[in-house]
Amino acid sequence: MEDYEQKLLKIYYQRLFPFTSLYKWFSYNPEIKTNFPFREFSFTLADDVYIRYMSFQDEEDWEETVIGRVPHKIDIGAIYNFRPKDNRMASAGQFQPQEKELVFDIDMTDYDEVRTCCSGADICSKCWKFMVVATKVLDIALRSDFGFQHILWVYSGRRGVHCWVADEIALKMSVTARAAVAEYLQLLRGGANQNKKISLNSLRLHPFVARSISICEKHFKTIILDEQCLLEDNQTWEKLLCYFPDDWQNKEVLKQEASNLDGHGRWELVEEYCKEIEKKRPQLHIREEIILHCLYPRLDINVSKGLNHLLKSPFCVHPKTGRVCVPFEPHRVEFFDPEKVPTLKVLVDQCTNIEMTTYEGKNKKQRTRKDHKKTALRPSVDILDNFVEKLSKQWKTRLIEQSDAKMDF
Repeated sequence: MEDYEQKLLKIYYQRLFPFTSLYKWFSYNPEIKTNFPFREFSFTLADDVYIRYMSFQDEEDWEETVIGRVPHKIDIGAIYNFRPKDNRMASAGQFQPQEKELVFDIDMTDYDEVRTCCSGADICSKCWKFMVVATKVLDIALRSDFGFQHILWVYSGRRGVHCWVADEIALKMSVTARAAVAEYLQLLRGGANQNKKISLNSLRLHPFVARSISICEKHFKTIILDEQCLLEDNQTWEKLLCYFPDDWQNKEVLKQEASNLDGHGRWELVEEYCKEIEKKRPQLHIREEIILHCLYPRLDINVSKGLNHLLKSPFCVHPKTGRVCVPFEPHRVEFFDPEKVPTLKVLVDQCTNIEMTTYEGKNKKQRTRKDHKKTALRPSVDILDNFVEKLSKQWKTRLIEQSDAKMDF
C-alpha cells in the first residue's frame, strides 16, 4: 500500500471505523469487562509485517493502537485464559483459547471448476450468485437445524463471505462440537481433482439435504445453464457424468445423444435418464447430486473447527480492491452488489465536507468523533449495531436471570 493510501487508511480509522460497536460485540458483556482484554487480535502492517497475539485493555487502547500503527488488515481470534500479549509469561501448555465465535469462510476460488465467467480472485455479478446461494443454504441451516440466532454475514472485501455465529452456546463450543457442526454442513468432499463430491445413496433424504436441494434447484437453471453455460463445456460435462452408476449401460448412448446439444438440452436428457434409472434404483438421486455439486456451499471446514484460527475483522479495507468488508442482511443477499460496496477513497472523500470533532475519552485523551453515520458506510454500521443490540439484550437477560437465581428468599 502506497503512502497516499496509507494516509487515507489512517483517516478511515480516525473518522469512520466503528470501534465502539465492534468493542461492544467483542466484549459481549461490557458491564463486567472481562472478555475484551483476553481477546486475540493480529495486525498485518506495511510490507506484510504480521503481528499475532495482540490484546488491548479497552476500546480506547485498541483504537489508539490501530490509529497509531495503521494496520492494513485486522484479524480477530479467540478469547484466551491469559492476555494474549502476555502469552510468553504463561508456562508451556497453559496458554489456551477458551471461547470463540463459530465462523465460516466461503471463498469464490473454490468454485472455479463450476464457474466460467471468472477465475481466481476475479468476481462479477454472475458468479456472485454462488455466494447468494451459499448464504441462503447456510443461514437457514444454522438457524433452523441448530437454533442459532445471532449470526452476522460479512462480505470479505473481494471474492467471498464470512459468517460469524455469536450465540453463547457457539462461543463455548469445544473443538469436537465445532467439527461436528462443520461436518454436518459439509456435503461436498474432495478437492478439484475429485470429480464426484457427493453421494446420496438413500431411499429417504435427510431434511437438511432435501431443503438444501430445494434452495439450490431454484437457482440452478439461471446460474448453471443460462449464465455459466456449464454443461456446454465438454470437459465439465464428462466430469458430471461420473454421477451416473458405473454399471449403467446407457452412458455411452447419453454421451452420443448429448454431443450436439446445448446446456439446456443436455440437462433435459439428464433428467429424462435419471427418472428411468431411479424407477429401478429409488435410492439413487443423480439429478440432485449434480445440482448440489454445482451450487452447494464449498466450505473450508478447518476454519470452522479450530479455536485458534483468526478471521478478518468486519470493516477492514481490502488492500487489493479498496472495498470495505461490510456486513449484509442474509434475507436481502440477492440485492447485495459487491461492486457497489463503498471504497476507502470514496468514504474519505465524503469526510472532507464534514467537520471533524473531538471529545475527551475516559483516559482523558482526545478522541475523534466517528462520522460513519454521515457517509455511505451508514447502512452497514446499522446492520452491525442491530446485531450488537440483540446480543446485548441476550446478555442483559442472562445477567438478570443469574442475579435472580442468587437471591435468597
